[in-house]
Amino acid sequence: MPRLHMHVTDAAEAPLRVALHELRGRLEIPDHFPPTAQAEAESAARAPRIPAADGAVATEHTLEDATDLPLFTIDPPGSLDLDQAMFLSRRPAPRGSKARGGYRVHYAIADAASFVTPGGALDAEAHHRVTTLYFPDERVPLHPYVLSEGAASLLPDRDRPAVLWQLDLDADGVLTGTSVRRALVRSRAKLDYAGVQRILDDDTAEEPLALLREIGQLREEREVARGAISLNVPEQEIVEQDGCYTLEYRAPLPAYAWNAQISLLTGMAAAELMLASGTGILRTLPTAPDGSVARLRLTARALGVDWPHHTSYAALIRTLDPRRATHAAFLQECTALLRGAGYTVFDGTAPPAAEALHAAVAAPYAHATAPLRRLVDRYTSELCLAASAGAAPPDWVRTALPALPREMELGTQRANQVERACVDLVEAALLRDRVGEIFEALVVEIQEKDPTHGTVHLYDPAVIGTVETAPEGPALPLGHRIPVRLAEAEPGHHPVRFTPA
Repeated sequence: MPRLHMHVTDAAEAPLRVALHELRGRLEIPDHFPPTAQAEAESAARAPRIPAADGAVATEHTLEDATDLPLFTIDPPGSLDLDQAMFLSRRPAPRGSKARGGYRVHYAIADAASFVTPGGALDAEAHHRVTTLYFPDERVPLHPYVLSEGAASLLPDRDRPAVLWQLDLDADGVLTGTSVRRALVRSRAKLDYAGVQRILDDDTAEEPLALLREIGQLREEREVARGAISLNVPEQEIVEQDGCYTLEYRAPLPAYAWNAQISLLTGMAAAELMLASGTGILRTLPTAPDGSVARLRLTARALGVDWPHHTSYAALIRTLDPRRATHAAFLQECTALLRGAGYTVFDGTAPPAAEALHAAVAAPYAHATAPLRRLVDRYTSELCLAASAGAAPPDWVRTALPALPREMELGTQRANQVERACVDLVEAALLRDRVGEIFEALVVEIQEKDPTHGTVHLYDPAVIGTVETAPEGPALPLGHRIPVRLAEAEPGHHPVRFTPA
C-alpha cells in the first residue's frame, strides 16, 4: 500500500520538476504510447466499438439511453480522467408496507472495453502498463489521453457509453438489489471534494448531492458493524510559503470518505455477482497475523495512543485524529497491516469464503470502478455485465483471467516503487539546502535488530526520514520527541537522513 499521497502545486519550483523528469527516466517510465496503440486509441475515440450481449458490436445509437439521469462526478480539481459518475435518490416504501423507504444509487463507470479491442496493440500496451502512475507533477496514463481524458472519460455535458450500476439500499444502507447494464449516459456536473464539502456543510446541497452524506454515513455504520478497517491517512502536500516551498500534512475531507463508500459499495456488489456466477476476479487480503497486531500495540503505547485491550484494531482506527502528530504517525504505521493484498481468480467454482475475503473490507470485494486507471477493472465490468444478464463471460475475458493476478501484482509493485521514489526525491529536494539544521521530530519506529536505527516524523515540515545514532550509542526512544540534525538530503541520490542532535 502506498505510504503517502503527494502532489505538487502548479507553482512548484522548476528544479523539482526537472528532478522528477529525471526520476521517470531512471525508472524507465514510458513517455509515449507506441504508434500503433496511439492510432488505435484515436480511431476508437472517433467510433467506439461497444460490445453487445450476443457477442456482436453495437454503436452509441443502439445503446439504452440513460442520458436523462442527472449524473455528477466528484474528483480532485483539474482531474480529467473521470471513471465514475453518480446519481442518488430516495426509494419510497412499498405501498401498504410498514417498512421505511430506502435509497437508489445509479453509478456509471467508464466503459473502457468499448474503446480497447482485445488482442490489439492498445490492449497489449494496457497489459504492459497495468495502472496509471502518479507522480507529484504529472501522471503517466494507462490509456492515451485521447481516451482517458477524452472520449472514454465521463466529462460533463458529453454523451458517453458506460457500465451503469443500479444499487438499491434499504433505510439502514444495506444492499438489497443489484443490476448492471450498458447504457449511454451524460454527466451534468464536475464537482470537487472541497466544493462538495462546503455546500454539504452549508446545507445548501440539492437532494442528490445531500444524499451522499446520508448514504455515506449509513455505509460507514455498516462498515463498523462488519469490523472493517478504514485508514484516514493524511496526505502530504507541497505548498508555497513566503516565496519558498515546504511540506504539510492535510487530512482527507469527510466528503472524500463518503464518495469512497459508493465505490466500495459497488466493489462489494461486484464481488457478490461474480461469486454467484462462478467466474470472477476478487481483490483479497489475508487477516493480519497476531504478531503484527501485537507489534502495532507496542507502537501505539510508545506513541501515547490509547488502545484499550477490549478495543479492536478496526474500532481504534476510527477514533484517531490525523491532524494530531502522534495519531498521524500511528496511522502511517498501520498501513503495514494492509500489506499482502492480491487477486484471486476463479472460473467454474467460487473459492472458499476465507479465500474470497478482503480482511480490511471484512467482506468479498473487487476492483470495479476505475477502468481508465487500472487494468483489472475492465475485466470486472465484463464479468459483472455477464453475471447480471445470466450469460457466460466473453471468451477474451476468460482467456485473460489466469494471467491477471501476476500482471496486477507487478503493476502494483511498480506503482509503489514510483510513490516511494517520489516521496524520497521531493523530501530531499525541499531540504537540500538545510543540511546541518536541527528539527524537532517524533520517533515513530525503531528496528528490532538494531534499535539505534529507526524512523522519525518531523513536526515541521511534514517529512519522514531515517534516523541513526552511532553504533555504540543509546537506543532510539520510540514515541518520544527528540531534536534531530539533517545529515543528508541529495535529490535523486540519497533520501533524507537524520542523526540525533
